[in-house]
Amino acid sequence: MHRPPSGPGRTTARRSPTRSATARRPATTRPPTARRDSRRPGHGTVRRPREAVPRYWFADRLLAVLTGRRPVHSMLSHTVGEAYEQLVRLAPADEPFLPPGREPAVRHCDEYAPRDGVVEAFARISSGDRVHALAFRLERGPDLRWRCAAVEADGRHRERAEP
Repeated sequence: MHRPPSGPGRTTARRSPTRSATARRPATTRPPTARRDSRRPGHGTVRRPREAVPRYWFADRLLAVLTGRRPVHSMLSHTVGEAYEQLVRLAPADEPFLPPGREPAVRHCDEYAPRDGVVEAFARISSGDRVHALAFRLERGPDLRWRCAAVEADGRHRERAEP
């Protein structure tokens, strides 16, 4: 193995700890904030997010109530007006909302905003090989919280038979 001679007249080149690797490279013409992929926003780009409407959250919670996985009163603070009474009528007392089979799940949820602060949402619910519909109306209150104002399942309001 060959080693360079060492001694008082020989020095080896050593890197200075104060110089970084980027300081030795030639400067590029690109400013440091420029992005290589112009389709993606950079760190300095500020985007205002679209106002978040929790339609999927409401669809999941409403489905849980309609299938009996959650009690109706869990939606009490998230409803306004007639919606709570509609949930009481729609929630299963002795008959299930969906036929037995696979666990129902929200497959798709979309919305229509007729005016500011109001969203009419509709969801496709799958249970086994069947698809069911769930529609609900969300209204934003003065405290800026979204609350459910109306619920409809499978295109109808289920009425309980009064004995």
